[in-house]
Amino acid sequence: MNKISKKLAAYFISTFLILETILMIYLHQNIIHARVDEEYSRLLASGSNHRNVLEDYYSDKTIAHIVLMEAGKDREVIITDEDGKVIRSSVGDIERHSSTLSLIDKTDETDRILIPEWGDSPYIASVHPYKTEVGQSGYVVMFQSSQPIEKLVRKLNQHFGLAGGASIIILLVIYLILSKILTRPLIRMKEATERLSEGKFDVSLPEAGNDELGELSVAILKLATDLEKMKMERNEFLASVSHELSTPLTYLIGYLKVAMREGLSEEERNHYLQIIAEESNRMKDLVKDLMELAKMDEITFTITKSHFSAQEFIADMDRLVAPSFNLKKIALHMRCERDFQLFADRIRLEQIVLNLLDNALKYSDEQTTVTLDIYQQQQKTILSVTDEGIGIPSSEIDRIFDKLYRVEKSRSRTYGGSGLGLAIVKELVEAHGGTLKVESEVGKGSTFTIKI
Repeated sequence: MNKISKKLAAYFISTFLILETILMIYLHQNIIHARVDEEYSRLLASGSNHRNVLEDYYSDKTIAHIVLMEAGKDREVIITDEDGKVIRSSVGDIERHSSTLSLIDKTDETDRILIPEWGDSPYIASVHPYKTEVGQSGYVVMFQSSQPIEKLVRKLNQHFGLAGGASIIILLVIYLILSKILTRPLIRMKEATERLSEGKFDVSLPEAGNDELGELSVAILKLATDLEKMKMERNEFLASVSHELSTPLTYLIGYLKVAMREGLSEEERNHYLQIIAEESNRMKDLVKDLMELAKMDEITFTITKSHFSAQEFIADMDRLVAPSFNLKKIALHMRCERDFQLFADRIRLEQIVLNLLDNALKYSDEQTTVTLDIYQQQQKTILSVTDEGIGIPSSEIDRIFDKLYRVEKSRSRTYGGSGLGLAIVKELVEAHGGTLKVESEVGKGSTFTIKI
């Protein structure tokens, strides 16, 4: 989970820092350019004012006044004649400005900046040509130290640095808060899944919101409940299988020992051998049913649907089961009033009907009736098996399709059966995309209705 936290921090901080850096560079450069442009504008405005005054009132006194105005400030002024000879200056050392004065073009007629790049020089400069009515002409050259701009840049760098540092600290605090909010539930979920992998299903997770983490939390809790239920069903299933297998084995061993005794008559020995054969068949049927359920759980069985006649299908069912019903003196009625084409897996559908009829046969007494109806309703096939047997209590109906579950709690062998037939029926009906409904009343019988 620490890896997720670190990735979250890396992505979040990297993205924020990139955006913040781009924004700060943009603002930093714009502020500096705006400030420099302002200084250039002020310098040009001052030089232009001096030039206008000089053109209107040209005299030594005016020149002295202009020089006096710029003395002791960050700005300096040099006034030259048209040949570039210095007439008056507020600069103490004119030689250090000689290179700048050499940049004056005698063809200049408008004000302009002589040193546009403030970073390459300790000062910025502008030139302002003047021409009086009495024929005097020359240049007013303004100089301003670049130190105020450099000071401004240093302050900006300091402020932006502080802002960047503060934003990183705030970002880390936000990350810690978000990390706690987002990763703590994930850590709890990880711990819960580890407990599930250890077979401990009593997991608990804090209440979550309606976001993805909340949905994941609900899914893990549902998984824990389902796994606990599966474990209980598995234990019950194994116990039931053990019981169901041990019963015929006990009979087999017991009667085999009796049949092996000396001094038994042939009739007695055959009687015991008959019991051994019946118990062997019971065990074979149980194992067969278990194999069917195992195939269904592993989804290794297939449903291959085809069209076939309903009346032909019901006639085949009658031929298969009629002898068993006649032997027990139970009337079997099979009804299909109108022939139509069934669309299903014929072998699996036979298995469904045989299991339902066998179930009806086991739990019905002599001189009762079992009815199989098959018909179409709203483009669906309806199969119903109705008996007049012992019936099923309403409290048991929801469980009769559980594997190895039988209504008779004592597991008496009066009715026989393994408790797997209806579980197989349910699996096969659902594999066909159908539904199975049960209606029953104790002492009056049951009706199983399949719709596919």
